[in-house]
Amino acid sequence: MLIIGLTGGIGSGKSAASACFKQLGIEVVDADLVAREVVAPDSSCAALAQITAHFGQGILTNKGELDRAKLRQLIFQDPEEKAWLNALLHPLIRQSMLAQLNACNGPYAILEAPLLIENQLQQYINKLIVVDVPESLQVSRAMARDNNSQAQIRAIMAAQVSRQQRLEQADFVLDNSGSLSELQQQVGALHQQLISMTLN
Repeated sequence: MLIIGLTGGIGSGKSAASACFKQLGIEVVDADLVAREVVAPDSSCAALAQITAHFGQGILTNKGELDRAKLRQLIFQDPEEKAWLNALLHPLIRQSMLAQLNACNGPYAILEAPLLIENQLQQYINKLIVVDVPESLQVSRAMARDNNSQAQIRAIMAAQVSRQQRLEQADFVLDNSGSLSELQQQVGALHQQLISMTLN
């Protein structure tokens, strides 16, 4: 089965594009969701216990779940702690992601990952779709959605690969600078193209 990567910068509309594919009956594995699942209290991979042992009980919320905001702050300030966490979580996330992709049915499956290029996930996909918008639109949409300042959004964008690098790696580009119905039309056309690829 073809595995199609789907990525884009913050505020580009990856989720909207992946929702369009789901409406067409295509299964989507969301890397962000998988990353949450592996640290869930009921996860079988015991990552949460290791994180708690390493950072202390203060890293948990009152409900015993991982306090993601607190963890983000900790690792943002400390490259060594970030490296430790990545070494623990990245293999678990990849393992779970691949298992979920292998369980997908249909002509092709989508791997949705905001940091697909940054985390070198290209080895797991056959083709790459990039959802693209001008950077000014990225900033305004992300600010409206996340209630963050322009400086915060720009900092996140700076930590991601550039728009240019993303477009250079793309096999297909979805231009999401227009309306949702325009995006749906593009996804519909691309869906037909991908299905014909699976038949060849």
